[in-house]
Amino acid sequence: MNGASATAEVASGCNRRTFVSCLAAGTAAIALPWVAAAQPGTRLILLGTGGGPRPRKASSASAQVIVSGGVAYVVDCGDGVARQLALADVPLPSVRHIFLTHQHSDHNADYGNLILLAWTAGLRDRVDTWGPPPLAEMTRLFFEMNRYDIEVRTKNEGRVDLPPLIHAHEISKAGPVMSDGQVKVTAALVDHPPVVPAFAFRFDAADRSIVISGDTAPSDHVIALARGADVLVHSAMFPAAIDRMVARVPNATALKTSILAHQTSAEDAGRVAQAAGVKLLVLSHFVPPDDPAVTDDMWLNAARVHYRGRVIVGKDLLEV
Repeated sequence: MNGASATAEVASGCNRRTFVSCLAAGTAAIALPWVAAAQPGTRLILLGTGGGPRPRKASSASAQVIVSGGVAYVVDCGDGVARQLALADVPLPSVRHIFLTHQHSDHNADYGNLILLAWTAGLRDRVDTWGPPPLAEMTRLFFEMNRYDIEVRTKNEGRVDLPPLIHAHEISKAGPVMSDGQVKVTAALVDHPPVVPAFAFRFDAADRSIVISGDTAPSDHVIALARGADVLVHSAMFPAAIDRMVARVPNATALKTSILAHQTSAEDAGRVAQAAGVKLLVLSHFVPPDDPAVTDDMWLNAARVHYRGRVIVGKDLLEV
């Protein structure tokens, strides 16, 4: 077994707290010089790696956080994102930017809750949020829905007023999104019908470049955005298992058609990573998210059909 293969298999079976020392089944102990237990500089933590909005025991819904210079940049807000940040030891008041790749409930269900719970945890500083319409209306309506709690806590607990802290920015086209001197963020349009627009985001820091694909069919725009990046986190589907997944729901035919139209197989995710020349491919947003018949080795082997670099099968709370 070569070093890259062993590294990928080790990574596929570990959580972030044991990543350096644990081994996937059947692999030999090897050194991992490219990963540090407490990595300095820009950090990437996978908060939720399961695809779809249904709550599950094995994985949380889609979310990840990039931490740079003590600032947390959250990408997608699936159910439970605030608790996942707590489990990852990322202080909620350190959140300064929130990005939504698209308006699907497994990516935006806890958008407002993250803001509210960060405030209850001590947030007193400005937070900018970025995503497709109707982001501004969503933000306003969330504050309206929670007006009573916000007003009571503001008056009774001596908190700063929450709504003025949050600045929602709607984006509808590709290009530069923001730069704060620490991280520069760029968006690309991806193919996720009928949810339009949908985006992938690239984060360029001084020490690392990280691309989050969002949900998409295989996309030349993702290839262009990820060109030469250090890390590509790409959604992954295992087509042969889709029939088993949809068999338990009454809308099976329509759901299968929808999934196949706007997701990327693990094999094609490897093809995208190879074409972009990225250094590391991280598979995430798994569809199906909880099929025991689809093993980590199966995800890895599919991605390796076309990709010659390092591959990780993402796990909740894994730090990459």
